[in-house]
Amino acid sequence: MYSHIKAIIAKACNVEESFIILEKPKDKSLGHLATPLAFSLAKVKRTNPKLLAEELLSHLAPYPEFDTLKAQNGFINFTLSDSFLKQMAERHLRGEYTKAEHSNMLIEFVSANPTGPLHIGHARGAIYGDALVGVGRFLGYEICTEYYINDAGAQIQMLGLSLLLAGQEHILHTEVTYPESYYKGEYIIELAKDAQKHFGEAIFESADSIPALAEFAKEAMMAEIKANLAQVGISFDSFISEKSLYERWDSTLSALKAHKGIYEKDGKIWIASSQIGDEKDRVLVRENGEPTYLAGDIIYHEDKFRRNFGHYINIWGADHHGYIARVRAAIHFLGYDESKLEVLLSQMVSLLKGGQPYKMSKRAGNFILLKDVVDEIGRDALRFVFLSKKPDTHLEFDVETLKKQDTSNPIYYINYANARIHTLFEKAGISMQSFLEEEHNLMLNDDARGLLFEALCLHHVLESSFRDREMQKICEYLKNLAALLHGFYNAHKILQTPNEDSYLYVFMVVSHSLTLGLSLLGIEAKVKM
Repeated sequence: MYSHIKAIIAKACNVEESFIILEKPKDKSLGHLATPLAFSLAKVKRTNPKLLAEELLSHLAPYPEFDTLKAQNGFINFTLSDSFLKQMAERHLRGEYTKAEHSNMLIEFVSANPTGPLHIGHARGAIYGDALVGVGRFLGYEICTEYYINDAGAQIQMLGLSLLLAGQEHILHTEVTYPESYYKGEYIIELAKDAQKHFGEAIFESADSIPALAEFAKEAMMAEIKANLAQVGISFDSFISEKSLYERWDSTLSALKAHKGIYEKDGKIWIASSQIGDEKDRVLVRENGEPTYLAGDIIYHEDKFRRNFGHYINIWGADHHGYIARVRAAIHFLGYDESKLEVLLSQMVSLLKGGQPYKMSKRAGNFILLKDVVDEIGRDALRFVFLSKKPDTHLEFDVETLKKQDTSNPIYYINYANARIHTLFEKAGISMQSFLEEEHNLMLNDDARGLLFEALCLHHVLESSFRDREMQKICEYLKNLAALLHGFYNAHKILQTPNEDSYLYVFMVVSHSLTLGLSLLGIEAKVKM
């Protein structure tokens, strides 16, 4: 709808479509939309924007898409005609949306270390990334999703050692001394018992077994992580192993050297990242010849850019903020365009239950498991609350609120609006599908016209949300649309009135927008409550 209106204004006023801005007036009596086009053109033509707005009205007046047009202090305000709204509604209901040409992109998210089950902090970036992908694909972007498995380095070695010690203590019943930093929790003991079944008790008798135990535990954890993600409706196109990429380390170093991106000092190899926006240079290879954590990221990003996507998005935890500049510097020194990499950060989550901090999982040891929260409040409520705020802001919520069956629970409030619509169709004895296929002559009052207009704004909201990477705009839109539906329902008698057919038609469009909007967030709209 927005694209159509912009195209008309561009044609009528002889300007580029990209030049046109459409806004919703705060005062709804001024119309559905307004444009400050006269202000922009007045600067070019060196004339008064109020006079120019009056002139532009005459160019727009012949178009049937507009019911009313008025100039207001230099703005052009307009109300859309019922015939145009119905035309847009028909396209909306048939799923006919204009999809522009977009470059393909690779989005990497979650990528939690395979050293334990997914906790609630991982879930926020996971759900945000999945919704971003869903909306992007709907808009026509060709998107591949990827999970980077950090299965090389000290954390995997520590996982194997933790398993060995757990087996010695709980299976061989020998006294052990745990290092200051190790993985603990019931899941480690469970893994040790599984390893006993797979290898036999002898696996715990020697430290030589650590690599085998680490690989066994990593595979088990990845299987559990995939199951945890599936529980909230998330899957990936590909999983890339850090360990498998290390065979390219020598060629990666050569590429960095060829672009003058590395140097040797104090027996170490450094990347000159301070030349490309980092606060200081970083160590890539230690004195003992071992690559640092950053080396794995560099190899992985070389692998990404070799696949020649048009754009790359990484969704990282907020604690990775300091890595952005050094990774971009590495991409530059590998000979690629670092501006193609976009990094989005996801803040941590504070979880309450009845106003008190949510209890840590005994199984995990020191964090809250994603699975436990999903089991308590359900996948849909969790997805909605995680998407309801910008990911780079702190999020705190109480699970008790999301279990309530009243208007304090936003997902209940939205679903109740959709269920109300379906109940009305049932009471009218009408199938929504058959109603969709019939021809309807709309008679709309201002409230019905306003509700229909808002229902048709979904595609614009989706475009804005994806462009700005702000999925919370969709949540806000759905809550607002549900509120308008409830308000209209309470203010007007729907069935057995002269306007029944028109009202049901508007409600059908609202239901379509609510259902589609929720589905793109990975949430199933309810038709009964």
